[in-house]
Amino acid sequence: MNHNLVSIVIPCKNAEPFLKECLDSILAQTYTNWEVIFCNDHSEDNSLEIALKFAALDKRFVCLNNAGNGIIDALNTAYNRSKGNFITRMDADDIMPPQKLQVLTNLLNLQPDDCVATGKVKYFTKGTIQLGFKNYEHWLNQLINFDNHWEEIYKECVIPSPCWMMKRAVFEKIGAFKSTQYPEDYDLVWRMFLNQLRVVSSKEILHLWRDHALRASRNLEVYKSQTYFDLKIGYMMKTKQFNDTNIFLWGAGKKGKALAKILGSNNINFEWYSNNPKKIGFNIYEKIIQNTRHIPTSKIKPKILIAVSNASQLAEICSFLDDLGYKKSKNYFVMV
Repeated sequence: MNHNLVSIVIPCKNAEPFLKECLDSILAQTYTNWEVIFCNDHSEDNSLEIALKFAALDKRFVCLNNAGNGIIDALNTAYNRSKGNFITRMDADDIMPPQKLQVLTNLLNLQPDDCVATGKVKYFTKGTIQLGFKNYEHWLNQLINFDNHWEEIYKECVIPSPCWMMKRAVFEKIGAFKSTQYPEDYDLVWRMFLNQLRVVSSKEILHLWRDHALRASRNLEVYKSQTYFDLKIGYMMKTKQFNDTNIFLWGAGKKGKALAKILGSNNINFEWYSNNPKKIGFNIYEKIIQNTRHIPTSKIKPKILIAVSNASQLAEICSFLDDLGYKKSKNYFVMV
């Protein structure tokens, strides 16, 4: 193993229009001790041919074909050939600012603890950035400003998939890319959290995230849920704080019902609450929706899962629970 080498794992499927710009941005890095492990996931365009041209000119590029199918297999195929002490992932349609690898390695070298390094991101496109992507970019970057990644993990993936770096030993400790659960990036971040990694971050923009119509996150079925309740509940119930505790669900709209189904399918008993008068008293999925005015104020508090996405309503709910002595991500959890 090369203790200063950064291994950049790149899964790729049909990225021909963007791949050269991506690989050129790696060549332009101020930190030069890197290797690219490029894994072609059965592309139907000229992605592999483009990568092979880079490999022919620079031995730091290694080109492989996916030993299996899909992004998880591609990540593992590439990772198994990597040699660096530092591990990071890159998307084949994105761009690295020149200082990215230098900043991330510096962050890790300064830390004695198990940690993951990250930085701010910026979306770009030829057209107009969709509002959802703008909001996600702002949210991710605010997590860095306030250093509260793990407080928000119940809501969304708090570390962008192509903007992190870890030391190999730490990466191996948390299971590396060895997962069969989608979305694979959120699954990895949950394992970072459960292994109590510390997040160290830069306030510089370290990744340029391209928005385009062919992005996997826009088109593959495994990424379309946007709530990922199966994944969240599976990991949450493994944590000590959910052992032998009462579970309350707040919210009886579309997402509340979806979360209720997941809880029921996992045989997790819960009480269901809403502050919507049109829902209170109704029997849904054999649960009577109760009035949130009856939420306990006692010292021993239940765990409340909030499935309400309207920003103003959510702010009111959080304020209400704060006034009752509940603590965010300790007693109540924002799930959407």
